[in-house]
Parts: sequence; C-alpha cells; structure tokens
Amino acid sequence: MTTTSSTSTATGTAEAEIRSVLEEYTDAYARRDAEGILAFFAPGASRYDLAPPLQQAPGTMVGDVEGVAAWLAGFDGPVLIEHRDLEVTADGKVAFAHALTRMTATPTGAPSSFSFWLRSTYGLRRQDGRWLLVHQHRSTPFHMDGSFRAAVDLEP
Repeated sequence: MTTTSSTSTATGTAEAEIRSVLEEYTDAYARRDAEGILAFFAPGASRYDLAPPLQQAPGTMVGDVEGVAAWLAGFDGPVLIEHRDLEVTADGKVAFAHALTRMTATPTGAPSSFSFWLRSTYGLRRQDGRWLLVHQHRSTPFHMDGSFRAAVDLEP
C-alpha cells in the first residue's frame, strides 16, 4: 500500500490550485474582462509585461483597469492566452510557475489574427485563503544581430 504524506498532498493541492488560477486568469483575457484580469494581482504586485514601460504601474498602458480595457478594445473578439509546458512549484503560501505562452488575437479591423509565443513567469502568494499573483514577467526574445527586432516568429 502506498501512502501520501500530508505535505505532498498539500503541495499537490496547491499546484492544482495554481493551475486553476492561471486558467481562470487566461479565461479573463478571452472574455476581455479588464477587471477580471487585474483581480488576480495582489496590491503592489510587480508586473513586467510586453508593453512599455519596463514595469507596469497604475497609469501605464496595462497598469490599471482603464489601461487594460483600452488595450483590449484594440482587438476584435477574444484575446487568447495559452500556456504550454506549464511548470508549477508550490510550498505552503508561496508558488512559482513558468511556461511558454501563446497569445492570439485579431486587431480591430484586421482581416485576420496574429499569434506569437512568449515566455511567462509568475510568482504567487496565498493571501486570505486565495492565491494571488505577486509577480509576473513576460518577455519576447529579440534578435541580437544589432536589429533588436522581437523574435515573434519562434515556436516551441
């Protein structure tokens, strides 16, 4: 008979909860729900997103509800976020996750959608019985040939 310790069970439960949180987070993008997207972040969370500036804060492009809503308004239909090879490590009240992420969307008035892969890293903390994002970092590789062009044509 195999037994499972309460620590590994708690860790497994936390990992499942983190995966669920990140799935709900991507669902908020698909619904174009600016408030829903930001509801996953703890107050004061560090957010390093694709859009300038170097760190998102209130008043920046996607730093607050108005900014996220304005960004979402630039697309027809859903903004689809897909995590691939999501790895989650959770221990008590702190968790770390990383994945390759594909974003697919159709700019307003465009004849078709675009899709590209990026890298995502998340730090989460359990607060008041709920997992919240306290750190998010998204990045796109760039060509180091002097052109500094984003390498959005890469695929896993």
